[in-house]
Amino acid sequence: MRTRAIRLISLAAAVLFATTACGGGRDGDSGGTIGQGDCKGQQTTGITDTTIKIGGAYPLSGPASAYAELPKGIRAYFDYVNAEKGGIDGHKVEYLVRDDGYQPPKTVEEIRRLVEQDQVFAVFQTLGTPTSSAVWDYLNQRQVPQIFVAGGATQWGADTAHPWTIGWQPSYLAEGQVFAQYVRQQKPDAKVAVLYQNDDFGKDLLSSFTKNVAGSGVSIVAEQSYEATDPTVEPQLRNLANSKADVLLNFATPKFAAQTLAADARNIDWNPLHILTVVSNPMTTLKPVGLENVQGIVSAAFLKDPADPQFANDAAVRLYREKLAQYAPGADPTNQYTTSGWAVAESFAKTFEAAKCKTREGLRDSVRALNDVTIDLMLPGITLKTGPGDAFPLEAMRIQKFEGDRWVLNGDVIRTSK
Repeated sequence: MRTRAIRLISLAAAVLFATTACGGGRDGDSGGTIGQGDCKGQQTTGITDTTIKIGGAYPLSGPASAYAELPKGIRAYFDYVNAEKGGIDGHKVEYLVRDDGYQPPKTVEEIRRLVEQDQVFAVFQTLGTPTSSAVWDYLNQRQVPQIFVAGGATQWGADTAHPWTIGWQPSYLAEGQVFAQYVRQQKPDAKVAVLYQNDDFGKDLLSSFTKNVAGSGVSIVAEQSYEATDPTVEPQLRNLANSKADVLLNFATPKFAAQTLAADARNIDWNPLHILTVVSNPMTTLKPVGLENVQGIVSAAFLKDPADPQFANDAAVRLYREKLAQYAPGADPTNQYTTSGWAVAESFAKTFEAAKCKTREGLRDSVRALNDVTIDLMLPGITLKTGPGDAFPLEAMRIQKFEGDRWVLNGDVIRTSK
C-alpha cells in the first residue's frame, strides 16, 4: 500500500508539470514545472524564477538535541543573503526545519511531509546516520536531492546506488585516519580503549582507526558500545577503565560524550589521552563537564573557531558574528554547530550558483563537480572538492587540543585518502 501510494503521488505531481524555461518559472500550481532548453525535462518542483524552497530534519528534541543549534546557523545565513544579497543567484530561500527527535520513523514522516506536502526543491541536510539512512532510498526513488547530509558515514560518499545523496563534513573514515596518525606519532606503543555508538557512526570511526593502526605498535585492548537510547554509558566506562589503556577514543554523540568526559575526570586512577570525535567537540558538550575537567583532550577541526583569538580580526568570522547577532539573536557564535550551519549554508549557496541548470538534476550534478570551492569559515587550505569517483566534499582536517577555555590548533592540515 505504501509503495502504491508513493506511485500515485508521483503520478499526480507529474500531471501538474508544465512547460517553462530552464531557470524554472512556475505556472501557479503546487507541483512545479519541467525545464526547457538545455535543461529540458528536468525537475523544477520547489523553485521559481525568484524563490527556492528547501527543508531538512534535525533532532530539535530528544537525546541528540544539542544539534538543534545547527539549523540556527543555517537559517541566519539564508536570512542574511535573502535580506542583503537578493537571495542565492536571485532566488530568495524558504528554509523549512522539521524535528525528528533523532528517531528514524519520525525522520521518514517529516521528510515525506517536506517532499509531498511542502514540495521542497531539495532536502538540505538530514542529521544523523540512522535517520538519514531511513530516507535515502525514498529520496533517490523520488529523485529529490538529499544534499550535504549532516553526518560523516562513509556511505554518503562511497555508495554509487544513491546519486541524489551526498554528505558534506569529513567522513568518519577520514576522521579515523587522522586520529590514528596522531596516536601513532604521539604514543607509538599505545594501548587503546574505545567507546562507540552502536551504529554506522561509531562503527565507521572504529573500523577506520583500527585499519590505520594495523601493523604499528598501537593496539586496541578494550571496546565498549552503547545504544542511542541508553540512559547512560557509566557501566561501559568502568569496563574501559579496567583496561588501563593509554588512550581513550570517545566516539559518542554529545550527551554520551559529555558523560564519558565526566566519568574520565572523576577517575583519578586512570589518565588516558582522551580523543573526542568532531561531532561532539563544541563547547555545549564541554561546558557542562567543567572546562577544568577537559584540559588536554584532543579532537580535530576543519572550521575556524570564532572563539580563537587568532581569528578575532578574520573578515569571515567578523561577518559571521555580526550577521548571526542580527538574524539569530541569542544564538551563540562560538558554538561550533552554529558555525557549521553557517558554513554548510554557504556551501549550498555556492553549489547552487554553480549549477548550469536551476533544477533538481542541476543541483545533483553541481554538488558532484565542486572544484576547490572556498568556504569563508573553513580553515585555510581546506576546500570543497568532488569529481568523477569522488563524492567526499571535505577530506582534510587539523588536530586541535583543548587548553584553558578554548581549542588550540596543533600541526598542519592533514589530507586523507578515500
